[in-house]
Parts: sequence; structure tokens; C-alpha cells
Amino acid sequence: MTRKRPEDLRSHRWLGVADLRAFGHRSRMQQMGYDRADFGGKPVIGIINTWSEINACHGHLRERAGDVKRGILEAGGFPIELPAMSLAEPFVKPSTMLYRNFLAMECEELLRSHPIDGAVLMGGCDKTTPGLVMGAVSMGIPAIYIPAGPMLRGNWRGEPLGSGSDAWKYWDEKRAGRIGEDDWNEIEGGIARSFGTCMVMGTAATMMAIAEALGLALPGASSIPAVDANHQRMAAAAGRRIVDMVWDDVTPDKILTPAAFDNAIKVHMAMGGSTNAIIHVVAMARRAGIPIGMERFDELSREVPVLANVRPSGKYLMEDFYFAGGLRALMAAMKDKLDLSCLTVTGKTVGENIEGARIHISEVIHTLDKPIYGEGATAVLRGNLAPRGCVMKPAAADPRFLKHRGKVIAFEDYNHMAREVERDDLDVTPDHILVLKNGGPKGGPGMPEWGMLPIPRKLVRAGVRDMVRISDARMSGTSYGACILHVAPESYVGGPLAFVRTGDEIEIDVDARRIHLHVSDEELARRKAAWTPPPRHYERGYGAMFFEHIGQADEGCDFDFLQGQAKTPEPEIH
Repeated sequence: MTRKRPEDLRSHRWLGVADLRAFGHRSRMQQMGYDRADFGGKPVIGIINTWSEINACHGHLRERAGDVKRGILEAGGFPIELPAMSLAEPFVKPSTMLYRNFLAMECEELLRSHPIDGAVLMGGCDKTTPGLVMGAVSMGIPAIYIPAGPMLRGNWRGEPLGSGSDAWKYWDEKRAGRIGEDDWNEIEGGIARSFGTCMVMGTAATMMAIAEALGLALPGASSIPAVDANHQRMAAAAGRRIVDMVWDDVTPDKILTPAAFDNAIKVHMAMGGSTNAIIHVVAMARRAGIPIGMERFDELSREVPVLANVRPSGKYLMEDFYFAGGLRALMAAMKDKLDLSCLTVTGKTVGENIEGARIHISEVIHTLDKPIYGEGATAVLRGNLAPRGCVMKPAAADPRFLKHRGKVIAFEDYNHMAREVERDDLDVTPDHILVLKNGGPKGGPGMPEWGMLPIPRKLVRAGVRDMVRISDARMSGTSYGACILHVAPESYVGGPLAFVRTGDEIEIDVDARRIHLHVSDEELARRKAAWTPPPRHYERGYGAMFFEHIGQADEGCDFDFLQGQAKTPEPEIH
């Protein structure tokens, strides 16, 4: 491999030439206290940091950036920290998914418009991982990802608590009158004990693992708890590594091959990962010029069982997963399913990275011959209700709903649903199917996590904890239950879901991958002819741009003008 020379660096055009414009650049660097020896002839590394004071998942990244800088300096590079949108999942409304592409654009343009030779991507909260990766892939310079890492396990009266999953669980217990306000307040104070992402196999943990499985993070990085000292050491190691990646020109296109994406999807299945991963992986792959669709997830789901016994599909939490050997151990357990020749940011292959990894707690990470669930984490269903597909997480559902036919109770939007499910006189049984419309990319807007519709209160009080729920929305990766999501096309644009009415019947057969609305084509056509599209949510600003250019769930919800391999010219240095 031919290494770059200093004059080959991208930053050389800004900082290394002998003209008036470079004089201006260098003088401004010296204005900030840097000497020419600090940056001259060295790779300039952009640290894209999504830290903010309202994002507890990333609360430690302000300090971790210092560890990254230490590593970059040790390796002979020059670090520049660039803040980017933080996308705090609990706080951003109406949905962080509305802004994932905003972050992707911001990351790409931060790297393009500045004298940056390589990038360190710091994120972890749900949408930050795909947003950062999408932007870096489109930019095309060497990049390494640092996952924020999961928080410590929660605790309530000696019992471990899992973020999200146990919130839903105990909320239903409170609605049923089985725990009181004091109990609920104690749970609130004990469920999140440290900085870091959700410590169940939610979207954050899933996407951090997928980034590592793709080869974009250091081996084992995605499993380290946020507040563990190993996380600091990993951050410094990533800082050292990115400098060599720049000299060796290890760009994302050399790592993100079709085989690498297959590896990532298989790891997702073995992890019992979030359904949201499907949307994000499709988007990331298409940025890399690899046309992956939902059907690829379904194909690989049938090949790879769930091995990680982690909530919501299993029993344990991410801290337990780390002590059990982490992602390296899980990948070693399923190595016969992986392409071990794929290149990674280490400059080594997947096979070399997982060599010697072992499972330390067999109850947490299972082997292929003793899975916790026989097929993968997700299933893609198709039928007249979802011509372009919808997704389900069978491992997290009551098995009796994997083959089910029931009458519909249809809700026109979230507010309609929220009112109706609290009614004591709602005519509903556990066999009914709840249908929520207008929760998709345009309808939400931003495809909010409404897909785990609450069980109607009268059923909760009777002990019911699962029933079939269908929507064009997403659900939190921490959620569970017989929820069918991402119905495409969405109801807002006139997909068949828009025409479902209370009293209709829907049939689901997960083994057959089938979903069917038992309404004739003629009746559906009549309903469509009488349908009026909902009003637009936005008439100006980013929301208006989002509305005009957002893709459907099966397309990865990326903007149409950001997909593909068309090159954006380098900025002129005038």
C-alpha cells in the first residue's frame, strides 16, 4: 500500500501552499494559539462530536473528545473538534427521525467545507450513528466511528431495570393499579444511572453494533459501557488509528462492500436488534451505492437465529453482554455465517479482529446450536395492506399472534388513538387488531415511535399485556409485543392502510410472511376514491424540504437528492 505524502493531504490546499489565501488560513490558526509546527504537514482530523447538555446518551462525549485528541496528537495528527446536531432521542420532537438526514447533511458538509483529511465520528443515540455514517460515506474521506456506549443497568429494589422496556412494563402496571405513585417515582429515579445510551438492545445498541460489524469501529468498541475506563482507552486508540487511516487512504468505500452489509444484517439478527435498523441500514447502504432492500433482511433472518439473550428479546442487559464477551464474542460464535475476509478500520479483516474472542457467560451469549430464538430478529411481511412491505419482531411478541386473524379498531391519528384507548367503554377484546394511521415519514411527520400502541386500559386492568398492533410508524427498539410497523406505502400518501376501517378483518401469518386485509379490491377502490389527503404539516423551512424529498420506509427514508454515488465537487480555495 502506497502511503500519502504531506503534499497529498486534502488539507494541504488550505494550509500548505505558498499563496495569499493559505497565508490567511495559517494566520487564523496562529490567532487561536497554534504554531505552524502543530498543523504543518500533518493530517487534520475532524472530530464530529454530537455532545450536548440535553443528550444524556452523549453526556460524556465532551470528555471523550479529549481522549480522542490525545490519541490523534500521539500519532502525529492535528485534531479539530466540530460540534454537530445531537439528536437527543427522549427530547427532540416530533421525532429525531425527522432530523437524521439533517445530521447526515451537516456531517458531510462540515467535512467537505473545512480542511479535513480524516474524521472521527462520535455518536450513539439512535439516529446519530446512521446520520454520521451516511454523511461520512457521502463525503468519502477516511472515517472511524466511536460509539457512545450503553449506560449502566438500572435498579429498583434490587431488581435490574432496562431503559424503555421496563418503562413500558411498569407503566402498564401503574395503569392497571398494581403499583402506586411512590413506586413509579422510585422507578423513575433508578432506571437511568449514568451517561450512555439505553442499556437494552434498543436502536442505539443495535446501530452501534451494526457500525462495528460493518468494520467502521474498533473491535469490541460498541459493547463497552459509556462510563467504563476502557471506553476512554478505546477513544484514544481510535484517535491514533485514524491518523494511519489517512496516510494509508482507508476510505469508507474500501470497507462498505455488499459482504460487509450482509455481515451487519446477520449480526443484527443474532443480536435480536431493533426494527429501526432496517430503515437505517437501507439508507447507509444506498449512500454507499449498494441497493439493499427489506427483502435482504428477511432472507438473512431465516438463516441466522437470535443468540444474544438481551432485552427486549431476552433477559439480560448490555452491561451483562459486555461482561459475557461483547460483540467480538457474539461474532466469533457465529463466524461460520460471516464473511471473515471483509476489511475494517483496523486495516485487518473481520476474521483477524475476532480471533481469540470467547464467550464468558453462556447464558447471555448463546451459540448457533443453542439459540434463544430459532430465526432472526425481524420478519418482513407483504400483502394487500403493505404492498411494499412491513416489519415485525417475532422474538419479542406473544407466539399466539404470529398467526392471527382479528377485527380491526382503526385510529386516524395518534391523538385519536390516545383518547380511545383510555375509554372504559371501548368495545375491544384481546383478539382485536389495533391500527394506527398517519404515523409514517410524511404523516407523523418524521415517522415517530408510535408503533407500540398502548393496550386499551380496560384490557390492561384485565391482565392483557400483548395484542396485534399495526401502523406505518416506527417503535422504540426498547419496545416489545406483536407490533407490525413501517407499513409501506404509508397512509398519508394514500397507501392501503389509509382505507382500513373499524370492523374490517386483518390476517397475519408470520411464517408465510403474509399480511392481508380482508376487504375486496372493489371496496378498497371505492374507499380510495372517497379519500381526502391530510393537510401538509409544514409550508416552510426544513420541514417543507423534508416533505418534498423524503423517501418511504422501504427506501430508508433518505432524501432523494442525497442517495447514490454522484460526486460533489471539492470546494475551490479562493
